This record gives sequence, C-alpha cells and structure tokens, in this order.
Amino acid sequence: MSLHNRSVLLGISGGIAAYKAPLILRGLQAEGADVRVVLTENAHRFVAPVPLEVLSRHPVHTGMFETDAEFAVLHVGLAAWADLVLVAPATAQLLARMAHGLADDLLSGVLLGTTARIVLAPSMEEHMLDHPATQANLDILRRRGCCIIEPDSGALASGGSGRGRLPEPDQIVRQVDDLLAATGDLGGLRVLVTAGPTYEDIDPVRYIGNRSSGKMGYALARRARARGAAVHLISGPTALRVPSGVKADFVRSTCQMQAAAEAVFDQVDVAIMAAAPSDFRPRSPAATKIRREAGEMSIELLPNPDIAAALGQRKRTDQQLVVFALETGDGERNAREKMARKKADLVVLNSLDDAGAGFEVDTNVVTLISRDGIPERLPCLDKEVVADRILDRVAPQRSATATAGRQQTEGDKDT
Repeated sequence: MSLHNRSVLLGISGGIAAYKAPLILRGLQAEGADVRVVLTENAHRFVAPVPLEVLSRHPVHTGMFETDAEFAVLHVGLAAWADLVLVAPATAQLLARMAHGLADDLLSGVLLGTTARIVLAPSMEEHMLDHPATQANLDILRRRGCCIIEPDSGALASGGSGRGRLPEPDQIVRQVDDLLAATGDLGGLRVLVTAGPTYEDIDPVRYIGNRSSGKMGYALARRARARGAAVHLISGPTALRVPSGVKADFVRSTCQMQAAAEAVFDQVDVAIMAAAPSDFRPRSPAATKIRREAGEMSIELLPNPDIAAALGQRKRTDQQLVVFALETGDGERNAREKMARKKADLVVLNSLDDAGAGFEVDTNVVTLISRDGIPERLPCLDKEVVADRILDRVAPQRSATATAGRQQTEGDKDT
C-alpha cells in the first residue's frame, strides 16, 4: 500500500467532472493517504466544500490569502506538506496557467511552489482536448515531469461523445498508487537516457541525419520510470510522446545533446546513451538555401564530439555508463574496444543485418556485453522487453557502485 501515511493534496478545478472528487478523496483515504483539498473558485460551482471538509477532516481552502492556524503562508505550507499533488479534474484553463507559470490563485501557487510529484487528470470536451494549444501545454508539462492520466472516451457533458471524460475514481487512485509505489527495484535511482537522432544543418532547409526513431531510448525511459527511477530524457527530433513522469529536454544537434547531457551527468547514477548522434557536421552551414542552379557541390565535414566518451572521462566510480554499438563485421571485438575507449560498464551491441533489429521498428536484437561477464545474446524481442533486460543489468550493480562511491569518498577524506 504505497499511499499508506502519504500526504496527498487533491486540487479540484472548475469542470463538471469535479462531482467525482469526493469519491477520489475516499479512494485515496482507503489506501491510507492523508488528503487535503484545494478548490478553485470555479470548482465551487460543481462541488461543495463542506462534504470535502467532513471527509478529509481538514479545512478546504480556495483563497490565496486565507489565514490558517497551521501554515503561516498557506500556499507555501501546503506545497511543502504534500508528497504528491493530484489535480482532478484538470481543466484546459488550469493546464494553460500551469504551463505558463501563472500563480494567481491558491491552487496554481501550490503547483508552482511544490517539489512533490504532480499528477494531472485532464477533463474537457474532445475538441478542447485536441486543440493545438492544449496539446502543447500538455507536452510542456510532461517535459517538466508531470504525470498525465489520459482521459477516457464516452459521454460528455455537452451531450456528445468522445475523448475527454475523467476516468473513474478507482482508476485514478490506482494510477496514483502505482506512481508512489516504493517497491520498484530502481526506486531512488537517477537515470539519464539519450534517445533519437541528431540533425546537423547544411542550410536552413537541409540537414545530415539518420533514421533513428528514438523508440529504444524512449522504451528505456518509460521502463526505468515504471521501475521507480527518476528519469531525465534528452531527445533528438522524434515523433514520440514523452513517457509520463519523465523529465525531458529536446535538442537538435550533437553538440546540443552533448551540452545537455554534460549539464545533468554529475547528478545521475546511470547514463544510458541510446541516441544515434551524427558523427559529422558541416564545417560551414549556409545561411540561405543552396540553389540547385549552383551545380555540383561538395560539403566539408568536421567530426562531432563523442558524447559517451566525454562522459566516460568524468564518470565517478559510483556511476554507471551504458552505451550502444551498431556494428558490422567483428561486432563483439569492436564493442569491447568501444567499452574500453569510452570507459563504459555495459555495451548494447546490435546489427542492422539482424532481422527485427535497427531503426524504425518496435523490436530489437541485441547482445549485452559487460566488462567481466560472458556476452548475452538476446533473441528478437519487443524494445520494451529489451529495455527491461538492459535495466536488469543496471539494478544489481546499484549496491556495488554505491559502496565503491562511499569508499572513494572516505579515501578522499583520509587523504
């Protein structure tokens, strides 16, 4: 029961689905959570505060400047009290204000000030949900690490039918419970994952790139998060949706990916380099479109930095580095050379010659090569399963690397 003795702040914004809020509150309490409630002004039109106060056994707050015997500054106190903030329903208005950092009422002030996990359950008419502005706001919030509970389909308040219904209270409680679950074998681990291609501009229209879809990296981010890790995804251009609860940065070039990875590397326990960054970039990208009438042309290329090798040079003994190797010929020998050169702890070797492996597919065929172990060749598997097999290699190393890190720190102190 991961909600047992946990502090959950239930935020209710002004949508018709607010009528489900008391049942959500009761479901959270049934799992052992201590629940407090914040209503927006418009939420008062759909649900009364008195029943929520009786059920929660706490005052229900709305105003930013309300006085409270427990918290000297209400929005600061509530933000610090919560282990998790759940907003159900989350209206289009609430999502927009969150995405743009507005804090002009109590709930938005709490959301801006809390360091707790935030779970949002959007609920609105389908056309509002699908509007580019709403989708852009949801993407922003996903990248910041908010967990989004996807709306259900069915009858809507307008009398129509479509996507946008708030899921049933038991479904919401179950997802919140899963999020707070402390039984994941990667709980407490901080994981960096790079994914997708990088693009190197030739001119404002054309670029050098590759066919990487990012599916393997996104699968790793999704499975690491599901197993309890705090995940930071750095992604090149893809058409994929950021997994719920994963913080994400988006880059275009290899140099941008390197800068983003180096900015967070010291704060993570594991770095998994699943991206396929371009090895070369044009020396002098054209400022304007190159015209075909210019005739035959050549492009001088410069080598890009090796991101994994740069991270390997600064890797501490309590960190793990996982790299991917797409090889031809003597793949295992090349992979072991790459492991030594990049100071990696695990190499994931694959080949485009294997059926079911490579770019733009949902499966992969890999061989896992560690420093001391016998290579483990996996059959053709779904990339989600491959991700778990890779993470299975990470999990047992946690205690060993943590111990090594502590010994290194103690040795530094003795010196």
